[in-house]
Amino acid sequence: MDPHRRWIVSLCWLTVVFEGYDLVALGAAIPTLLDTKFGGIDAASATFVATISSVGVGVGAALIGPISDRYGRRIPLIACVLAFSVFTILFPLAPNTTIMGVLRFLAGIGLGGCMPVAVTAMQEAAPGNARAHSSTITMTGYHVGAILASLVAILAGRQWPVMFYIGGVLGVVAALVMWAKLPETRTATAPAAVVKRESSAVRVADLLRPPYLRITIGLWIAAFMGLLLVYGLNTWLPQLMRGAGYNVSDSLVLLLVLNVGAVAGMLIGGRVADRRGIKGTTMFWFGAAAVLLMVLSLKMDNQLVLNGFIFVTGIFVFCAQVLVYGFVGYIYPRTAVATGMGFVSAFGRLGAIAGPWITGMLVVAHLAYPMSFYVFAASALLGVAAIAAVPKPRPSASESQTAGAHASPITHN
Repeated sequence: MDPHRRWIVSLCWLTVVFEGYDLVALGAAIPTLLDTKFGGIDAASATFVATISSVGVGVGAALIGPISDRYGRRIPLIACVLAFSVFTILFPLAPNTTIMGVLRFLAGIGLGGCMPVAVTAMQEAAPGNARAHSSTITMTGYHVGAILASLVAILAGRQWPVMFYIGGVLGVVAALVMWAKLPETRTATAPAAVVKRESSAVRVADLLRPPYLRITIGLWIAAFMGLLLVYGLNTWLPQLMRGAGYNVSDSLVLLLVLNVGAVAGMLIGGRVADRRGIKGTTMFWFGAAAVLLMVLSLKMDNQLVLNGFIFVTGIFVFCAQVLVYGFVGYIYPRTAVATGMGFVSAFGRLGAIAGPWITGMLVVAHLAYPMSFYVFAASALLGVAAIAAVPKPRPSASESQTAGAHASPITHN
């Protein structure tokens, strides 16, 4: 791997680490926040804080795609990492739930811009027939971050502010390293005539018209369902399992195991998708997730068996969502990939809002276990249906995009 690509891979992967770390840090902190009533927080206001954070992430994802397609990947990505880091450091200092919500919203805007740009940059740096694998490799960072947050949460105990200080400071350091080392990756480095030809052939508005309308709607719905699962589980799993009768420390271990399974799923799913086809693989991953989530609605007394099911669930639930991003790289034109990625991610963030909100409402109503797992399983099945409606990419799509010749990468079989 040449040094140029090595820095892209390393630093884009690192930015995604922060998203996983941030989400799990909040989920791990919620039980202690509720027990101590920090800032006057209760279950309803905790749901508000988790939800408004996801709103900010959605806003950031929608804004960043067109910006990075026009101005490049490097500066927008660094700005997003820095914004997230500063507001994360400030979060434990919030005096009440209103300020907590504002800080989480602002941190979310920065965080929301990181993933679409990082995944797009990784796809641009990858060989044309490895776009799904590049996406899943990038998103292993999310779950490495989640694992790190789980470990920090276990070690910190009730000292929850430590998690946010660590994440914020590491983010500032990462932004400084990116400023010094991250190269530009966008199509601005391609020949100007190629960029002009492709840009004029496909405009942003065309993604909401045939032949891309069907693709866009299907990917939006699949991303919505996938992020509903990711955010719902990572935000509320410790509280859900505590409600099922497991103690808090065991619930945090389950969160760790879930995300270890997710990393394993990323390493497997992307390679399978590139070799066997992105569409069929994504449908299978969503379907397996639905079955496993239904199984988790059953109380398990054996801790080893429970950990095993949680691990396998992590393999399928989280990778299904990331395979949707891999689909974007295969099926949209090169100069619209970041915009497509941004809007798929932004619409998916509505699911990221819905997941914690629905689960939180079930917690407030004392119906969270096992009802939340039924909701999660139904969402995964809807993900299967959404991907089934998306046309299958042509086998040669990635090669034609890499070569710079615009052709519709769609087949309707």
